[in-house]
Amino acid sequence: MNLTHDDLQTIWLTIQLASTVTSLLLVVGTPLAWWLAKTSSWLKGPISAVVALPLVLPPTVLGFYLLMTMGPNGVVGQFTESLGLGTLPFTFWGLVIASMVYSLPFVVQPIQNSIEAIGNRPLEVAATLRAGPIDRFFSVVIPLAKPGFITAAVLGFAHTVGEFGIVLMIGGNITGETKVVSVQIYDHVEALDYLKAHSLSAVMLIFSFTVLLALYCFKKDASALTVWDGK
Repeated sequence: MNLTHDDLQTIWLTIQLASTVTSLLLVVGTPLAWWLAKTSSWLKGPISAVVALPLVLPPTVLGFYLLMTMGPNGVVGQFTESLGLGTLPFTFWGLVIASMVYSLPFVVQPIQNSIEAIGNRPLEVAATLRAGPIDRFFSVVIPLAKPGFITAAVLGFAHTVGEFGIVLMIGGNITGETKVVSVQIYDHVEALDYLKAHSLSAVMLIFSFTVLLALYCFKKDASALTVWDGK
C-alpha cells in the first residue's frame, strides 16, 4: 500500500465522520422509525417519502439545496449565524448534517422494518406484567429488533464512508477539515496519480467487501436463530 500522510489523514477524518453520523442517526432515527412503524396517521406516507428521498435524488441536487439552506441567506444559515456559530458549509459539522440527511433512509428503514416485524403482542404481554413504556422499549423492543439496529448501524456507517457528491458540495476540499477518502481519490485521479488512487481505492474496496460480508453472515445467523426460536 502506497498511502501518503494526506491519505491517512483523510481515512481518519472519514472514520470520524462516519462514526459521528451513525451515532447521531441511531439516536434521531429510532423514534422516527418507531413512529412510522406504529402510526396510522395520514402523514405516514408523506414523511416516509421524505425519509426515502435520498435513495432516488441525485446527491448533487440534495447537496445544492442543503448548501443554500445552510448558507448565509438560508434559514439554517441565518439561525446559526444568530447564535454566533457562523455558517455550516465547508465545516466538519456541516458535513455531519448533510451526511445525516443523505444516510437517513439507510438507518430508519431497517429499524422500522424490525419494529413492524415484532408486532403488538409482545408489548401487550409486557404491559400485562406491569412493564412501563420505557421498560417495554428497552426490555422487549431493543432485544427483538437487535438485527435491525445492527443492520442500520452498518449500512449508515458504510454509506457515509462512500459518499462523494454531497460531501464535495457541502464540505469542499479542505485538507484535515473536510476532505474525506472519496474526495482524495478524486484528487489523485485528477492529478493522474493512478498509483495513489489505486492504493486508496483498494482500501475502500476491502472495507466495503468486509462490511457486506459481515452483514450477510450476521443476517444468516439471525435468520437461523429466528427459525430455531419459532419451533
